[in-house]
Amino acid sequence: MSLTSIAGKLFLPRQKDLERYATEGVKMQQKVLKRLVEHGSQTEYGRKFGVQSSHYEDFAHRLPVVTYEELKGDIDRMRHGEADVLWPGRVKWYAKSSGTTNDKSKFIPVSKDGLNHIHYAGGADVVALYLRNNPQSRLFDGRGLILGGSHSPNYNVAGSLVGDLSAILIENINPLANLVRVPKKKTALLSDFEVKRDLIARECLHKNVTNISGVPSWMLSVLVRVMELSGKKHLEEVWPNLEVFFHGGIAFTPYRPQYEQLITSGKMQYMETYNASEGFFGIQSDPKDKSLLLMTDYDVFYEFIPMDEYGTDNPTIIPLEGVQKGINYAMVITTSCGLWRYVIGDTVSFTSTNPYKFIITGRTKYFINAFGEELIMDNAEKGLAYACKETGAEISEYTAAPVYMDSKAKCRHQWLIEFAKAPDSLEHFADLLDKKLQEINSDYEAKRFHDVTLQHLEVIEARQGQFNDWLKAKGKLGGQHKIPRLSNSRKVIEEVMKTSHERL
Repeated sequence: MSLTSIAGKLFLPRQKDLERYATEGVKMQQKVLKRLVEHGSQTEYGRKFGVQSSHYEDFAHRLPVVTYEELKGDIDRMRHGEADVLWPGRVKWYAKSSGTTNDKSKFIPVSKDGLNHIHYAGGADVVALYLRNNPQSRLFDGRGLILGGSHSPNYNVAGSLVGDLSAILIENINPLANLVRVPKKKTALLSDFEVKRDLIARECLHKNVTNISGVPSWMLSVLVRVMELSGKKHLEEVWPNLEVFFHGGIAFTPYRPQYEQLITSGKMQYMETYNASEGFFGIQSDPKDKSLLLMTDYDVFYEFIPMDEYGTDNPTIIPLEGVQKGINYAMVITTSCGLWRYVIGDTVSFTSTNPYKFIITGRTKYFINAFGEELIMDNAEKGLAYACKETGAEISEYTAAPVYMDSKAKCRHQWLIEFAKAPDSLEHFADLLDKKLQEINSDYEAKRFHDVTLQHLEVIEARQGQFNDWLKAKGKLGGQHKIPRLSNSRKVIEEVMKTSHERL
């Protein structure tokens, strides 16, 4: 009997629990809210707003919806060692995330409760669902390559530690898990990605790797290095028992063709997860459905704001039972890490309410709406996927922003794209992208009508490594760092374009 067969039995009870998601999602959320309120009443924040009742109407009436800027003062106090501020007790760990308008970085509290009842619960459920769907799996008969970020003590604030969430998870993981994972913890937590990439490839080259986990862009870089060292053409020649890639952090669609060229085995599977510094929210429970199952019994209570009301003075805010399919929502969370009615910044659209399943449509701040076109990341990903399919192109990275007015007074969208495989004609690629965006976004189509408001989009080809050079200049190479895909501001696209003349 294989180790996977033995270990798999441990997941059977949880697999049965997950079946209840189809009928008990709302009931689970009510229990979660009750548990969070009980703990919140013991905190300074809870007492400030009179948090006592777990009835949703009272909870929503008493507590304000907040962003990081509004919690920053309390989080800073927690980082300096104060207890019972946003969550009972002292919180030692803080996940470093991309910054706000006023700060370079955000520091998201990661409590022990949050580690166990959100983040590690999510990791365990990924395995439970994968084994349920793949009863012949040999997942635990080899090693899992987990690609994380780095963490380092924050010596300016005694008693607290900061780092990428993935590094925090590696640092605090059950020691038994180290028996089935690679690379060594010391290597996994290196901060220099270029050094780490090479060391990981060398450490894992001759291991029996059955699964890989990480952000698609950074994992691809590691796998390319593995291929360089091995001299092989395909990854299954190096790791013949590799069967699944657990991925998250950014959309996988632009990277899938490159993975399918690298891994030609028909048994290879790809399973998406939705985990962030703020929590673990969704898992692809059905390999035939790209939607993610909303994890309703973790220490996360969900609320949603329709995006057409987001940013208004009194937006509608609804709990899970009020969501409708096909509407774009901004997600609001309350968690056992001390985030109370916190706007996470992601947008989602539900594809099912029985069970609750959704797709990630973008970010509240990553969109282009310079001329009323309301272009979101989901539109961008679909448009690029279509253009790539029609031309055989493959994309490594991209970003887009509006050109408000040039010397000819023409407004348009400008796309900077780094291709892994460039199309034969950049103009044809741009035509296909523009055509698809009009097909899937009626607002974009209306603004493009007769070129009156919005001109034909422009595609500029970036050189190889240009986006990584920009990240490196920012000190953000590797880990969980992401390229901002869409923006109303031209700051990012102009900074990246500038690196074409300043090779680092």
